[in-house]
Amino acid sequence: MNLTKVLSLVFFAVAAFLGYLLWKGVDDVVEEEKRIALLEAATIEKLEMLRDAQLAYQASNGKYASTWDSLKTFIESGTIWIVQRTETTKLLDYGAEEITVKFDTLGSVGVMDSLFNERKHPDFNVELLPVVPGTGGKQFEFFASKIEKNEGAYTVNVFEIRDPSPVNPARRMNNNEKALRVGSRTDASTEGNWK
Repeated sequence: MNLTKVLSLVFFAVAAFLGYLLWKGVDDVVEEEKRIALLEAATIEKLEMLRDAQLAYQASNGKYASTWDSLKTFIESGTIWIVQRTETTKLLDYGAEEITVKFDTLGSVGVMDSLFNERKHPDFNVELLPVVPGTGGKQFEFFASKIEKNEGAYTVNVFEIRDPSPVNPARRMNNNEKALRVGSRTDASTEGNWK
């Protein structure tokens, strides 16, 4: 073998190795993005379930659950009342209207049967509900309280459930400022920040 063939083989091997490294680098980034997207989707699904449970708790008790245990107990044994609302409008003299609203309680259904049934959530486990997906057992940060609005004119119930350790590096910036969360500590909102 002459020197040209040896150098050609060496350069080909080096080019193949560098090509593999380039492909592997791109593939690793794509796979990591897929993993982050899957974990965030699972986290959002849990946050939506927790929001539904908090809204049902608030509708039944007049306030949000303040601990995981109270929310868990409500999910396992609480009930949601089925209420029918009917409105009747009566036309008065000179075009004015009188609206009468009636509420009729039709019955109740269990929270587990209504919100977390087998059809909606086939693999639902109430024990794992507060656990953030992909974190090895870390729980969501949980906050519920009352805040004053309009300089103490009235109080509103608020809650916030937040991911304490986001997997997405963009959400970790500024002390997890953009971490996935539902609700708000400072406003009567039940929206999630992923929308």
